[in-house]
Amino acid sequence: MMTGKVAIVTGASRGIGAATAKRLAAHGAVVAVNYMNSRDAAEAVVREIVAGGGKAIAVQADVRDAAQVEAMAATVAGALGAVDILVLNASINFPIVPFLAFRWEDFEAKLTGELKSAFFCCKAFVPGMVERKRGSIVAVSSGLSRHPGYGFCAHSTAKSGLDAFMKSLALELGPSGVRVNVVAPGLTETDATSFLKPEYKEGAAKATPLQRIGVPEDVAGAVLFMASDEARFVTGGYLPVSGGVQML
Repeated sequence: MMTGKVAIVTGASRGIGAATAKRLAAHGAVVAVNYMNSRDAAEAVVREIVAGGGKAIAVQADVRDAAQVEAMAATVAGALGAVDILVLNASINFPIVPFLAFRWEDFEAKLTGELKSAFFCCKAFVPGMVERKRGSIVAVSSGLSRHPGYGFCAHSTAKSGLDAFMKSLALELGPSGVRVNVVAPGLTETDATSFLKPEYKEGAAKATPLQRIGVPEDVAGAVLFMASDEARFVTGGYLPVSGGVQML
């Protein structure tokens, strides 16, 4: 599905990002594995891809920083070639507290961090896609962008902004052959959700039509589909990956 394609996955050293990088590589893409701090973990992802017969590099950048993103884009172009697939997955940390206990500084950091990372990466990689008249952008959002949860006001707001940004790009970039879509995971078993108590996860699984919570590979499969030519007539889409918790 991905032979001849070059992909970059932001925040790909672990969790959903790592699973996505591996899945794209397994289907033939050469992959840039972006990380900010977790160099060892990113290089482990690269080694696994190479061991499976694929090609990948690890590339460091804080995607909230325009200069670092531009440097990353130059590195990827030099090592792998022009990017066909951009997966916006980098996670921006935030406190889980109710609104009345939220500090503006923390709210602002989540909101601007989420949108900066998407904006700067699109600025760096989309012009080449437009020039070649092809490309696919997939943003990893969250079901909380449409169905908020207690204590997640910053996350819900930031991901809602990401969703709107992607729809705008889908409209503007469509005539240039660039597709833009959103994948929205529900509760997924990753490092980011490791703090949740087992009884909470068990309760969430029982409330899910498919009777379990997600794993990173579930989301990776959805990203693969949206990024591939199998979805060549899909743009501006919002695909829940929640086991049926969110139905459109």
